[in-house]
Amino acid sequence: MEYTEIVYERRLDAAWIGINRPEVRNAFREQTLDEIAHALNLTREDPTIVAAVIYGVGGHFSAGGDFHAMMKLNKANSYMWNDRMQMVAMTCRNLPIPVIAMVEGACVGGGHELMLWTDLVIASEDSIFGQTGARVGACPTVGATQYIGKLIGERRAKEMIFLCKRYSGKEAAEIGLANESVPASELLARVEEVVGEIKGYSSQTIRATKVSLNYDSDSLYPSWQHGMELLANIWGTDEANEGMNAFLERRPADFHQFRERNAEALGTYMGDYNEGRNQSETSRDARDA
Repeated sequence: MEYTEIVYERRLDAAWIGINRPEVRNAFREQTLDEIAHALNLTREDPTIVAAVIYGVGGHFSAGGDFHAMMKLNKANSYMWNDRMQMVAMTCRNLPIPVIAMVEGACVGGGHELMLWTDLVIASEDSIFGQTGARVGACPTVGATQYIGKLIGERRAKEMIFLCKRYSGKEAAEIGLANESVPASELLARVEEVVGEIKGYSSQTIRATKVSLNYDSDSLYPSWQHGMELLANIWGTDEANEGMNAFLERRPADFHQFRERNAEALGTYMGDYNEGRNQSETSRDARDA
């Protein structure tokens, strides 16, 4: 495969995979996800590779999914996106080597979920971790709803998802979202140091223990399927499109209009219920006779 959305390099006995869409803060589209999965799977063909490092080119890890791609999704085609997300996630989890996220800048939305799929996270102190779904009308059900609570507790997880709370890289390390944080100027050197440490350890031990460590969270697989079906009902809706359009147009989203629309629809339903209009005319006539 010829890469146009990522850069790939084999260096220091590790695979370095850089999301290469800096013009959109490394937001990814379907092609990007295909290339990430392909590059990760290349490591299976070289047993001397000791780790895979995922990072973002140009100062940001990833701002998540590219809205220009996501706004083309609906219930009929959403599996084309959701299956790719799961493909990258399962590839990260099933590789026999550690997958390391080297995080700087924005690590938000789907980019934050990508970080959650990796094994180790080393961040710059000034990077930003967060989930943005509630702000833009999307649902982080391909990793965030499953893993954040396990890492930082259910209360903080709900705060991140419901209130779009963000943490700096330093704070992320303190609460367990990241393994450690370092000054931005030291980030690359620290990741290279970790790769060197891994090289000195037993590959078969790491392979076996990664499988064992993932045993408990592997049970969350049905939740991923459930989450993707929920997400399929979100893509393409007026509410989701309002959130994404508002973001692209740099204005506040008007989500309350959908609450008002739902209230009107509920009022119509309750009126039909209270007046007995939830039956056929034939049934109504028979009961009135």
